Amino acid sequence: MGLFDKIFRSVGSNDGSLIVTKTAEILDEDLYWKIVEESLKNSIDQDQQEQFLIKRLQKLTPTQIIGFRLRTDKLLYDTYNSEMWCAGYIMNGGCSDDSFEYFRCWVISRGKEIYYSAKLNPDSLADEVNDNIEFYDFESFWYVALEAFQAKTGKELYDFIDDDNFKFKEGDYPQFNFTWEEEKPETMRIICPNLFEAKWK
Repeated sequence: MGLFDKIFRSVGSNDGSLIVTKTAEILDEDLYWKIVEESLKNSIDQDQQEQFLIKRLQKLTPTQIIGFRLRTDKLLYDTYNSEMWCAGYIMNGGCSDDSFEYFRCWVISRGKEIYYSAKLNPDSLADEVNDNIEFYDFESFWYVALEAFQAKTGKELYDFIDDDNFKFKEGDYPQFNFTWEEEKPETMRIICPNLFEAKWK
């Protein structure tokens, strides 16, 4: 791989150039959640939150923008389990593989406290049930860093992820056995009793 396959330069920083190399560096968690909380305080719906995040992320360095995406992937990785999938299934009346990704993006987008409460006990999401919400998902949250990176550098973020050293991506999710069955709703009630009571029809 030649030098120009590894790095590129583009006008934009104070010294007139940006240098970006492939990275597996995850964004500092405190900064990550600070940005998410800012997006919640400055938006009233997902569209506004998405646009706020894209603009806010453009204030970071390119490496930090990549790190935001990698932190999101790590948070998704850490909640890839049967119990969280049960919560997503109940809340959305079904939950495919892709839908489970977007459901967990929604959980992350609600902020640190809600995320970690749900990670510990997915049934805590019963507190987030809202009659005005049809589906609890946020697909575009997964892509805000890509949009910000493209706007800042003119490049594709995926090209600068060091996949050899980043192990928390979708293709490397851990295997698990389901602890519930969609054909047996009572098994879902055991895992998420409050969610089941609030959402199951």
